Amino acid sequence: MACLALSLQPVNGSDILLQTREWFPPARALVVLSAFRHTRLAFAGGKNTSSEDADPTLGDDPLSAAGGQVIVGKESKYRVIYRLVNGIYVLGITTVDHDDSVNNVFECIEIVNQAVRVIVTACRGVDVSPDKLGKKYAEIYMALDIILRGISSIRLATILASIHGDGIPKMVHSAFDSEGRIRGAEGWNQVEFASSEHRGNVEVFSNAIFELPPETLAAGDEYAATIAPAPQSSAAQTSQQQQQPEQPAEEAVEKDPFAASDAINKPEALVGGFNKAKDAPSDLSVALAGLEVTALPPAAASQSTFIGVEGFEGEYGGIEFGNEEATLAEAFEGFDNAFGGGLDASEFVTTTKVGPKLQGLGGLEALQSGQSAAKTASAATAAGAGTPLENLLVKQTEEMKGPELFISEEINAEFCESLLVRVGLRGTVFFRTLLPKDSNAKDTEFSFRVENSAGIKKAAMQSSILSNLGNGMFHVRTPPVDKPVPILKYSLQPHLTPLPLRVRLVKRLSGTLLSLMIQYAADPELSEPLKNVTFVVKLPADPTLLKVSPKAILSRSEKELRWSVQEIPLKGPPGCLRAQMPIDYPDEETAKKEIELTGEVKFSVEGRKLSGISLSSASEGKTDFYEGVHRYSTGSYLCY
Repeated sequence: MACLALSLQPVNGSDILLQTREWFPPARALVVLSAFRHTRLAFAGGKNTSSEDADPTLGDDPLSAAGGQVIVGKESKYRVIYRLVNGIYVLGITTVDHDDSVNNVFECIEIVNQAVRVIVTACRGVDVSPDKLGKKYAEIYMALDIILRGISSIRLATILASIHGDGIPKMVHSAFDSEGRIRGAEGWNQVEFASSEHRGNVEVFSNAIFELPPETLAAGDEYAATIAPAPQSSAAQTSQQQQQPEQPAEEAVEKDPFAASDAINKPEALVGGFNKAKDAPSDLSVALAGLEVTALPPAAASQSTFIGVEGFEGEYGGIEFGNEEATLAEAFEGFDNAFGGGLDASEFVTTTKVGPKLQGLGGLEALQSGQSAAKTASAATAAGAGTPLENLLVKQTEEMKGPELFISEEINAEFCESLLVRVGLRGTVFFRTLLPKDSNAKDTEFSFRVENSAGIKKAAMQSSILSNLGNGMFHVRTPPVDKPVPILKYSLQPHLTPLPLRVRLVKRLSGTLLSLMIQYAADPELSEPLKNVTFVVKLPADPTLLKVSPKAILSRSEKELRWSVQEIPLKGPPGCLRAQMPIDYPDEETAKKEIELTGEVKFSVEGRKLSGISLSSASEGKTDFYEGVHRYSTGSYLCY
């Protein structure tokens, strides 16, 4: 069983305190304490040990060690766990059971250790004496009474804090919910009113009676009169019964309830349940005269209004998809930022073409690689300038078999050294149709299904083109267009977003020499290695001397260093990029505070998707559309 009693016994003198369990008699506890005292004195006097067999390292009192345990008693034996604190023995009494399932001696040892913490806290240090214990006798007595029944470390900390503070009331009454307060839970006094309010609301709604307005009752009576038969007088009922012929006697015989229905032998009739009205008009326009059709709003209602108030300039209102501010602010919330936030509706459709930046006299300078790399980079920039966005998202194929759907995803991540700070993935489903041959071309219309969408956090669709059918099915209807149109946007949950590449940026400053290193490793679960990956590091200043490994390109006008890695294998040791440059700062402490290095990673993969989302036809065996070239690329992929 657990600890039966706690006691404080000085080396010289009578016992100071004894605290026992309810079922353990104090008289028996005093017998155990007396036996422990006699055992200790016997060891001290050398009665049980001879001078020849005694260990010289034990001294005069073998029980004067910091702590231990001893078995005392003759007929009824007990195990005493003791700790010696500056001449005061802290004793814990338990039974002598060798079965671990019955007696856990370590539990008793823990209770004795907690009692030691109480007396040390009461005496404000390890200088424990009977005089100091007498000054805080009541607090120590109540604390040992609580400890004897077993407490947690959180409640023990509350008791130790209240010994010299709030005293016994705080120790006894507030200790019950101390664990809940420390863990951040609310007490019952704080949430009791919410429970009472909830119970009152339930009773109110249970006893509430909702009456229908008179207009609704009148409308219901009118409808019931149209479907229910009109009441007939007794004279009309009598004449109707006389006109009916007498039923043959054979029908009075009871029919077999398990016989087949007569409807089986009747021929099928497509329009048997419809009767043509005799007074039906022959002219179709007369029949449709009472049909009401909702008129479309005027063309001016779809136009946006320009507001010229300072600070709020822009176009507001309208129902155009690109400027639908009233609904897009809610439907597309979280898509204008790589990691969540609001939405600017204009960025979803309109594209802003940024021209090439003007290069200074420094330009792009190749280090250890000649001028070929600089020419290649300038040629690629010139080729990309002026290219429409839709041509960059997908390769224009010469021949299209039918409507195409393809997914373009953007992965964003930030690393602080080797830790991932935040991550986000945004995807867009694009739609493209065949080029219209004439002005009277029909609208393209089909349905498709989005599969493996369990990890999607938010999604928004282009309601003027796409409609949701439920269960992951969507329906597209639009006139033919010759360029990709975004119809669906989504973002993944951060904990389900895959990382194609992990990056780490390390910087060291030794005197005036700044060293930086970028380590990178690809995700081994990718389907193919990453190719043509570009690493860009923003430098704090234009370097006078620079040493890089491997070869890199320095842009003095932009103060950035650029590496180009042809291929990153999926398995193998991490790659490493290094650079060293001298910097000019007054002292090393100022340099460490002001130097900020930021690395950016750029790559693009075509024919693959990161999210695992797939598009398929709504019906099996039917090809309503063709999948284009999927792709994913980096957006804001930073390390610092």
